[in-house]
Amino acid sequence: MDSALIPEGAKRCSFPKFAIGIVIVGAVLLWGVFAMGLIWWKGLNQTNMNDYYGFALWIWADLAVIAVGGGAFFTGLLRYIFNIDELKNIINFAVIIGFICYSSALLILAIDIGQPLRGWFIFWHANVHSMLTEVAFCLSAYFAVLTIEFIPNILENRQANKVPFFRHLAHNMHGIMAVFAATGAFLSFFHQGSLGGVAGVLFGRPFAYREGLLIWPWTFFLFTWSAAAFGPCFTLLITKITETITGKKLVKDNVVNLLAKISGWMITIYIIAKIIDTIYWATVTAPSLGFNISHFYTNNGFYGYWILITEILVCGLVPGIILIMKSTRENPTLRLIAFILGVIGICLNRWVMVLQVMAVPVMSFDTWALYFPSWQEIATTILPVAYGIILISVTYRYLPVFPQEAELNAVEPAAETE
Repeated sequence: MDSALIPEGAKRCSFPKFAIGIVIVGAVLLWGVFAMGLIWWKGLNQTNMNDYYGFALWIWADLAVIAVGGGAFFTGLLRYIFNIDELKNIINFAVIIGFICYSSALLILAIDIGQPLRGWFIFWHANVHSMLTEVAFCLSAYFAVLTIEFIPNILENRQANKVPFFRHLAHNMHGIMAVFAATGAFLSFFHQGSLGGVAGVLFGRPFAYREGLLIWPWTFFLFTWSAAAFGPCFTLLITKITETITGKKLVKDNVVNLLAKISGWMITIYIIAKIIDTIYWATVTAPSLGFNISHFYTNNGFYGYWILITEILVCGLVPGIILIMKSTRENPTLRLIAFILGVIGICLNRWVMVLQVMAVPVMSFDTWALYFPSWQEIATTILPVAYGIILISVTYRYLPVFPQEAELNAVEPAAETE
């Protein structure tokens, strides 16, 4: 029965081996579900959040997965709006990764609000003056878009595709996918930007506060651009990890190099803008509020100048240069290093815009407020990772995710697993 569901012409591991892997990862997932249950049952006293840290590990994880999930909207924009045909060979996987990231973001928010049964208040009693309301609306709407983009791939399952209705529905949905790609890009622009805007308008938190254009602080545009720049790095990194685990080549190098090149130029432009923003903030904005740059960095080891250098130079400028230069981009090892550094860089950026913002003292009698999450926070942050591994495993096994797989691995149609 299992072999009848596997894409035609594809070879997969035996079902017992697959099941063992799912059970192992599932145990981690259940640990996270248990912690989630404790939080919903007993409340946010299960966390180490306090008056300093109303935003903590969950919000960092939320912003990080939304940022790396940006590969879905940006790759979709390139494929369907700019008609870059080569990307049709990775767009399915980009959508799946985006679906995982955005469903994880919504799950994290459901945990963070403490009373998920009142989550509908966000929509029914919306605070129309809040950027977080706009984020909630756009996140929910874009997740719906990703679900719609995911459906055709599900309908192309070997058995589902035998049903004429499902086959025609999948074909027709592919035909209008440009509409959903454009809608997704529009929604992503605003919720990515508003997440940055929340930090940028925190006048009482001068580490995050930024001046800007009209009503939008610079962080609005930096968050949007960084998600589009680094999101493809995450997509390509997960693709490489999947290839390593399966022992197969799944996407041709010309597709990988093309998306990596585009990502490299986006990263480079973003880092230039980020450097300009940082210099202006350090020399104009912060002094105008009565602070100098040394006030925002400490020698306690957590938030020293090393974090600024790592984010901008090591995990920003370096991967950008590697990916825009043909000689380094086409070197598999250097390209992989660039992907890893890029993903670390965008996650580090979201870390400092959430955790360091809260840690920096803003009153003369304040000290650095350091924080370490409870095990419940850690477990529920790992929960989406386990969920993502399971969903990628299932979709890879049963859906035609990679159009080039059979060609690259010379698999004969009759060569199926037991």
